[in-house]
Amino acid sequence: MFTRRTLMKHSLAGAAGLTILPYGARAAAHDGDVFETPAGPVTVHPVSHASFVMETPAGTFWVDPMGELSAYEGLPRPDAILVTHEHGDHYDPALLEEVAGDVPMIVNPAVAGMLPEGLAANATALANGESGTLIGVLVDAVPAYNITEGRLDFHPEGRDNGYVIGLDGFTVYVSGDTEDIPEMRALEGVDLAFVSMNLPFTMDAEAAADAVNAFAPTYVYPYHYRGRDGGTQDPQAFAEMVDEAVEVRMGPWYE
Repeated sequence: MFTRRTLMKHSLAGAAGLTILPYGARAAAHDGDVFETPAGPVTVHPVSHASFVMETPAGTFWVDPMGELSAYEGLPRPDAILVTHEHGDHYDPALLEEVAGDVPMIVNPAVAGMLPEGLAANATALANGESGTLIGVLVDAVPAYNITEGRLDFHPEGRDNGYVIGLDGFTVYVSGDTEDIPEMRALEGVDLAFVSMNLPFTMDAEAAADAVNAFAPTYVYPYHYRGRDGGTQDPQAFAEMVDEAVEVRMGPWYE
């Protein structure tokens, strides 16, 4: 696995031909990054830009699944699904129809209104500030929105979700598409965070790092940093700006 320190060491080898691939670029290998928790291991598998699979003692979560089912080959099928919002790199109804079946889902209200009829019965819509349970795990829907002039229409306040997943003795935060908002900065007790960064849709690496330094999770993954319109952010630059007390994980999907 790559931590901040090993990433920095390997980045010096760039002239020797090292290639650092984007989040999820090694999806076919599906290496897992394991976190030991009081209830047992939590294993994170990247899939793509904004999607990952997380095995937990309670069951397997698929977060923002999208794309081809073949990208998930070799991974455990979902016991629970989380969808943050309706943009196409987060919400894929065709894939959900292939895999969801009677799998319980938590989605934001906008996605709930779009779900095919066969999926709607198994979905719980949570608005910002509401809570629900999936496979016995408490999930809080937290705000995710833009605050910068010129970006407000991408993710308006009150529509989209981030999630705080309360596993037994281990708390996971998924930012969804958001900027450096007060609600993120106010988070407490987060063990593992996934924080988005790309322009113009979310925020740059500096803003993401500043937010992370404010709420100080134990571990953080930068994700969602390769924009469809060229707004790529540098995960190495992010890692350099995050406080030493926070361990930046780049994940075993880097080479």
